[in-house]
Amino acid sequence: MRSTTRRNFIKVSAAAGGALGLGLGSNLAAEEKPGKPLRILILGGTGFTGPFQVRYALDRGHKVTVFNRGKTHPGELPKEVEQLVGDRNGQLDALKNRQWDVAIDNPTSVPVWVRDAGQILKGNVERYVFISTISVYADTSKPGTDETAPLAKYNGADAMKESRDSIIASKFALYGPLKALAEQEAEKWFPKQTLIIRPGLIVGPRDETDRFSYWPVRIDRGGEVLAPGTPGDPVQFIDGRDLAEWVVRMVEQRQTGTYNATGPEKTLGIGAMLEGIKAANNSKGSFTWVDADFLEAQKVAPWSDMPVWIPPRGEEGGGNRISIQRALAKGLTFRPLAETARDTLAWFKSQPAERQAKLKAGLSPEREAEVLAAWHKKAS
Repeated sequence: MRSTTRRNFIKVSAAAGGALGLGLGSNLAAEEKPGKPLRILILGGTGFTGPFQVRYALDRGHKVTVFNRGKTHPGELPKEVEQLVGDRNGQLDALKNRQWDVAIDNPTSVPVWVRDAGQILKGNVERYVFISTISVYADTSKPGTDETAPLAKYNGADAMKESRDSIIASKFALYGPLKALAEQEAEKWFPKQTLIIRPGLIVGPRDETDRFSYWPVRIDRGGEVLAPGTPGDPVQFIDGRDLAEWVVRMVEQRQTGTYNATGPEKTLGIGAMLEGIKAANNSKGSFTWVDADFLEAQKVAPWSDMPVWIPPRGEEGGGNRISIQRALAKGLTFRPLAETARDTLAWFKSQPAERQAKLKAGLSPEREAEVLAAWHKKAS
């Protein structure tokens, strides 16, 4: 059985067939008429998915206000966006005495942030969208976890005194339970007005974690690529642009309730994912499949050392088989894997040299070579 630390890491860093023609979905829903223009407040708005939300909302005729510290990618947003400066840690005055149709809460990981925003925004927004995570589920050992599954329990002291620093100090053991409490706090302040979105692994351009980017970058480097488990091991993820655009469409439809949001639409094996990435970028790498038991013996961890992948067994065995049927019924769509793969690699190559020099996830070239050498020695 894997350690609790590894289980929490996999849960927080939360998502077969051919590659390019996988039928991963389309964005036909994006062609629908947006209806009446809305006043949208985005808490955050400058990180990973926020700018995608902003631009999509503007393109569909909405008026957008963002609230953040003004420190992440300053000056990047279009000039049509109203920018309010403040801090979720007690500096919320810029939100007072204002009204919006909807607030989208992107960055919150602790319930006190929802409480503080709720105290100011209650009665001043018609709906509240909370971006949560599939890490809120208490048990992902079996496939098919849906929105009705039990949530992780928080067993600490006063949850309202927890901060992001405490989540990091706990090695992310608190992440899922505190997100679950933050969901409850949102529903407390905005009863029957709350839309809760639980994404899986979010990928694509702008992702600073490299939890998917590792693969396009590594495969593009060529040579023998260590591939984990078996080609049929299921994977789940969602392009940040697909998530952002669907959230805006859900806002337009005035939806409430809770929805898992990962993808693709149909089961995808990691073999098809890797081959799809290779084909999309015309890369030359060749894959050597190394089984899960050997990787565990070599202390090669799923998700962190082998991004996206979780062995389909044990405590996290269903973590890449989360049910998204409710979201599909509400128009969640997916761009082709090839587009995500190409755009991710292009974005990564546009980053400064020092950023490209060290990936934040995956095996280093030296460590990968060691494991592959040990695998071949065992096989021979």
